[in-house]
Amino acid sequence: MRSLRDFAAGVGFFLQGLGWVARNGRWWLFGLIPALIAFAVYVVALVLLGTNASDLAEFLTPFADSWSWRGTFRTLIGVALVLGGLALAVLTFTALTLAIGEPFYEKLSAAVDVLPDVEEQPWWRTVPRSIRDSLVTLGWVLVFTVPLFFLGFVPVIGQTVVPVIGAAVSGFFLTVELTMLALERRGRSRRERFALLRANKGLALGFGVVVFLLFLVPFVAVLAMPAAVAGAALLVRDRLA
Repeated sequence: MRSLRDFAAGVGFFLQGLGWVARNGRWWLFGLIPALIAFAVYVVALVLLGTNASDLAEFLTPFADSWSWRGTFRTLIGVALVLGGLALAVLTFTALTLAIGEPFYEKLSAAVDVLPDVEEQPWWRTVPRSIRDSLVTLGWVLVFTVPLFFLGFVPVIGQTVVPVIGAAVSGFFLTVELTMLALERRGRSRRERFALLRANKGLALGFGVVVFLLFLVPFVAVLAMPAAVAGAALLVRDRLA
């Protein structure tokens, strides 16, 4: 019962973040800049992947040259590559956007989560740390999502259980990424941040899953990014500080 309440509270913090940027339109526009840049990068990458998927599938499956059904098999491989690229884009969109826009989102997060006597660090010091932490988080994401990707081809389970687990895993790590700014401002190390969110799984999942589902819709991910950063700052301030 408590987990369900925490899950609902997590969703509520995203809605609070949405309300905050709606009331502060200048910050919402400010936060759109890095999200638009990251979105453009992913659009180009996914278009290139889609247009070259069949050639890539043929390159990856030379063993199928003699098969009578190689065309169907390589089509399935091409579709899997595109779907895998789309899933990876969703999972890494936040990390790339935060890396590109760290100075932007640090200011947005600080505007939401005002802390007295906290000295703002220069961007040239925070950006490398942010990239390093995001790469570590991405490594953990891949540990979970690569097996789930292949399990997705298992009949029934792949279409029911796997998507739910995938959304939960992706949602948790999105919360890890989005709360990084506010928790770093409080001097929390990467290990401490993980431990804190693991101890509040329901809250982390509620917030992250709703963000993940929104990020599945291409341009909505851009529009929702400032709200996600604001909501994460509110979540840390009110529940994790």
